[in-house]
Amino acid sequence: MRVSVGMSDVVLRVGPDHTLRDAASRMVGHGVGAAIVEDENWPVPRIITERDILKALGTGLDPDSEKVSDHMSESVITASPEWSMERAAMEMSRRNIRHLAIYRDGELVGVLSMRDIMRVWTSDGATSGGPP
Repeated sequence: MRVSVGMSDVVLRVGPDHTLRDAASRMVGHGVGAAIVEDENWPVPRIITERDILKALGTGLDPDSEKVSDHMSESVITASPEWSMERAAMEMSRRNIRHLAIYRDGELVGVLSMRDIMRVWTSDGATSGGPP
């Protein structure tokens, strides 16, 4: 099964100056666990995840004053919609990440999360090619 089948085409974008509360609120509103962070001065986008926000809050930081730019990943790991779900899962596992940004011809077309992979692999009739 290909990544294009399981990825979400809902791509939430936030700026580096958004607060953690704003980013978290937008993630909840869109039902996603990560947001792509873009700035016109950067050559590539970054990513902030629910885990990044949780780490900041768990250390007592103020979600209303902390900026996304201080807690995001410095790069986003990308994949192609033509990758197999197995390849995407292996890449996520190897890098210890939960989200891949999906690009086609240089354009961001979606995000694949571990949750997406589990949803596809556990849906009725789905198989990853192995035993049930």
